[in-house]
Amino acid sequence: MNKMIQVCPSTLKEGFDSFSPTAVRKFLGGKRVSPILPFESLSSGEAYLENKGHLSLSGAQEKYSAIIDKGVFRLTEKGERGTYILKPKLTGFENRDFSPANENLTMQIASQVYGIETAENAVCFTGNGEQVYVTKRFDIRSDGSKIHQEDLASLAGITKETHGRNYKYDALDYVDLARLIQQYIPAWRVELLKYFDLILFNFVFANGDAHVKNFSVIQTSQGDYRLAPAYDLINTQLHIPSGEVFALRKGLYPGWNKEFGASGKDFLHFGELIGLEQRTAKEEIDRFCADYPQTDRLIQNSFLSEELKDAYRRLYRTRINSFLKCFF
Repeated sequence: MNKMIQVCPSTLKEGFDSFSPTAVRKFLGGKRVSPILPFESLSSGEAYLENKGHLSLSGAQEKYSAIIDKGVFRLTEKGERGTYILKPKLTGFENRDFSPANENLTMQIASQVYGIETAENAVCFTGNGEQVYVTKRFDIRSDGSKIHQEDLASLAGITKETHGRNYKYDALDYVDLARLIQQYIPAWRVELLKYFDLILFNFVFANGDAHVKNFSVIQTSQGDYRLAPAYDLINTQLHIPSGEVFALRKGLYPGWNKEFGASGKDFLHFGELIGLEQRTAKEEIDRFCADYPQTDRLIQNSFLSEELKDAYRRLYRTRINSFLKCFF
């Protein structure tokens, strides 16, 4: 299997048949770990969530808690606190065998190209060659203690009991989430720009499953809160071609008309609604529309099939073009 790995399974950097030094330091905490998992298969269950025609990737796969033990990722046993999460391939969706590669690639683009803080991650392989997405928990300290983290659904007080089974998608829009950031984060001006960038990224890279539980705040060493690193970033169009542009049913902002799609003007208005200066919002839109050769290198180095690499490129370039058209 190692002969098949020609790039770092985490950073996708060329010239490695295992984890690169950067990945060893950041993803593995300095430990030498095999990208080959000590079991033959890790397949998710058959159940997946369908709510009024809205498919949820987050409800479509099992997640397993793991630790590093003797140079491999091992599933945790009773009483152990996991420091990593293993996610097998999706079940019930198109191109499901490559969902771990998709998530790893999308997270690496967010981090390496756009400077978005993300959970450390990689693609590992079972004994029979199945891809498994592995992510490092950012809510666990090096001494094993827990850092308080809370998703925005919890902060807003919305649950299945209070807002129905589709509460993650139906209850709020992205402006509502920005108001929660203003309410609970002291340095909200800085964090709102990070949030704006994350919403931009989700649009450009076709993540149609950015629901309210996929945004969190995390406690700092000073005892206040900031946005948690981004997680669950994935190009959902590769698996749900008919999926929504935005996960939240109310859309980008109150009154947003999904029949016309989304453009740079929509994001300028969104930025204004959440308290950003128009100049700042325009600069960020321009930054996301710029050409970054590193994006194409990461796509090429990813563990997607050649066909899906081409589809991934087409999708993000189409989204960028929809931005550009509104300014020229």
